Amino acid sequence: METADPRNSFPGGREEPFLGLVAGVIGLAALVSVASLVDLVDRPGLPAAFWTMAVLAVGCDARPFVPSGRRQTSAVFPSTCFTFAILLGWGLGPAVLVQAVAVTVSGVRLGHAPWRTTFNAAQYACALAAAHLVLRLGPGGLFDGDRLGWTDVLAVGGATVTWFVVNYGLVSTALRLRFGGRWWPAVRQGLPFELLSTGSLLLLAPVLVTAARASAALIPLVLVPLFAVYRMAHLSDEQVQLAALDPLTGLPNRKALLAEVAEQVHRHAERVARGEPGARVALLLIDLDRFKNVNDALGHAVGDRLLVEVGARLAGVVGDRDLLARLGGDEFAIVAGGLDGVDEARELAGRVVAALTEPVSLDGLPLDVGGSIGIALFPDHGEDYATLMRHADVAMYDAKHRNDTVAVYTAESDHNSAERLGLLADLRRVLENRPVAGQSVRGGDGAALPPRLAPDDGPDRAPRPDAGPGPGPGSGMRTGMGVGGTGRWWLPRRRSRPAPAHPDELLNRILTGADPVRRHSTAPEHLPPTPTPDTGPAATPPAPPTPPAPAAEVGEITMYYQPQVAIATGEVVGVEALLRWRHPRRGMVDPEELIRVAEQSAVMRLLTYRVIDDVVAQLAKWSAAGTTLRAALNVSVRDLHTGEIVDRIADRLASYGVRPDRLQLEITEGALMADPRRVLATITRLHQLGVAISLDDFGTGYSSLQHLRRLPLSEVKVDRSFVLGMAEDADDAAIVRSTIELAGALGLRVVAEGVEDERTWRLLYAAGCDAAQGWFYARPMPAEELTAWLARYRPLSPVPSPDAEIPRRHAR
Repeated sequence: METADPRNSFPGGREEPFLGLVAGVIGLAALVSVASLVDLVDRPGLPAAFWTMAVLAVGCDARPFVPSGRRQTSAVFPSTCFTFAILLGWGLGPAVLVQAVAVTVSGVRLGHAPWRTTFNAAQYACALAAAHLVLRLGPGGLFDGDRLGWTDVLAVGGATVTWFVVNYGLVSTALRLRFGGRWWPAVRQGLPFELLSTGSLLLLAPVLVTAARASAALIPLVLVPLFAVYRMAHLSDEQVQLAALDPLTGLPNRKALLAEVAEQVHRHAERVARGEPGARVALLLIDLDRFKNVNDALGHAVGDRLLVEVGARLAGVVGDRDLLARLGGDEFAIVAGGLDGVDEARELAGRVVAALTEPVSLDGLPLDVGGSIGIALFPDHGEDYATLMRHADVAMYDAKHRNDTVAVYTAESDHNSAERLGLLADLRRVLENRPVAGQSVRGGDGAALPPRLAPDDGPDRAPRPDAGPGPGPGSGMRTGMGVGGTGRWWLPRRRSRPAPAHPDELLNRILTGADPVRRHSTAPEHLPPTPTPDTGPAATPPAPPTPPAPAAEVGEITMYYQPQVAIATGEVVGVEALLRWRHPRRGMVDPEELIRVAEQSAVMRLLTYRVIDDVVAQLAKWSAAGTTLRAALNVSVRDLHTGEIVDRIADRLASYGVRPDRLQLEITEGALMADPRRVLATITRLHQLGVAISLDDFGTGYSSLQHLRRLPLSEVKVDRSFVLGMAEDADDAAIVRSTIELAGALGLRVVAEGVEDERTWRLLYAAGCDAAQGWFYARPMPAEELTAWLARYRPLSPVPSPDAEIPRRHAR
């Protein structure tokens, strides 16, 4: 258990620099003081003015001003004024003697250890000796009755500065050697307070000596300005304390938490280096559950009272050496040092959970408020405040999402790591790459589109994409949609206004500036200037635009297509568009990871718009070549929360001359549950436009029957997790069969994902499934490969066989 004031504990034997400083200061003080103290023995009696100052110095130091706080960092000792005045009037010996007595009295009063009291007396003796040497450089006889000159004033001023520099320098160096940290920041932080308090005391000393020359009776009058200094220091300390306190609960605030974590980290870093026990520091971040409900239902006044009560409960949980802080809103934090591992941190979190479990009674109304707690440990999860705070925040949200109440930080749950932020920046760059104007417009398979099918991309229509499945078998895991062969060309026809800076673009610039590889290898990205439309043969050709950033730096987004085949006839009735991004350094990016990163930012909108543009362009290309296909693409939750996606699709279909029934959007039940009212409004508009809606991953979400009844659906897709196992698992087979029967009764098409073998294909045919997709038919492939595949594909119809008997579960 550590003492309340760590300065009072004597360090171990391995603190050679600190112990050397203490021994050196004590030895130097004894050396410079011994001669003056010996001379004091033979000195005639000192005047009454001296004895008055000596008594006041010792008496005032019996009640020094100690700033509030947990560590008593900088006390104000009034004896400084009297001992410096004694130095000016009667020399070094009397000043050192009176200062030593005053330090001893204050040390006993404050409970200082003997070694600390001795060091304090020695540091004051060194400061007085240094000031005495400066005074001796002057004319001498400052207060012998002669009139003071400018040289005397300069000597006193130099002695004052010397005393302050030596004393403050010794204290700051001792603290640096004892507790670690950088020397100058610590010196600069405490300098204003020391100048205000100790500097004022030193400047009073010449005035005090001048008054003593007239009469010793005037000396007690200095108690009035001393009281003013005392009050000034007290008010300054109050301001500092108020700046570090939460005004509502009275707990330390975020500023105090930062200082506490920094100090705990410095203190425990020594233990970590030595391999000593109790070297861990835990940061617990607490976020109250259901607090918003209280504010909304009962008002902010009741919410404030609830926070005060919660703060009081948490204060009863933390130990004397721990710090509880309120960060703002309904967030609290606890810093606990001296731990051996995560188990002790979890034990503390368990006590917090128990304290929050009991309902809080306000005006007779019991309010149930729980909490989610995230834990980060030093040095395991970070070595500074910013890292520990971010990781504790990640753990807290992880606990909230998993309903576990308490979670310890793990790298797997950190979805905002530097690697993912870099991936997001690269995704934005690859989406904003623009080809040189004047090139032909190309479809997803790389073939040039006829001029009549070229899109009319205005400045407000920036092509953007979405994502698809991973490289696994079958339909894969889809996380978005998109199309894009060798590239999309930007052909604006109207001059566009400069787009405002976006936070993601700022992030891109920050990452580029911080990464020397990117900084030196990446040219600045610029959108090509928009040429003025030709108005006739004499039209001036537009200036060549700035080329885009090299695509090799961030890779290229392309679209793969997986055929959907009617089971009964073997006819290819459609394709699903799946996103692929091969990064030059990361390889093939997992589509789920890609969408997880993009969905939390505005890049998701860029991605979706790019996909819509490329899929519709590819449909136009196939239509021009005489191939009639329906393309299905996936959309995210963010896309369905506004009606912008409907306007975008309508505009693209009209620009390319593609019939709406050639496009189909796949939505998941998770997207429906996120905001059913807004999502229903969006898909209703899409249905009215003529775009088909498919319910993807059917059976893995919630309220499926309700969705089938209410939504304007055309198709249901059975999730591959059921299809893959239906040949062997009776439960999976029952789910697939029931889904097909239910959808058929409601007049909906049924598409099975993940068809990998012939037996599953036959089982689906026997169950009456309409269409299927999977590696049994074809893997996802680029548009040009799909064209070749379609040319050699021959429809295959299943023939009933005994193997087509669907497994049935025995009665339990």
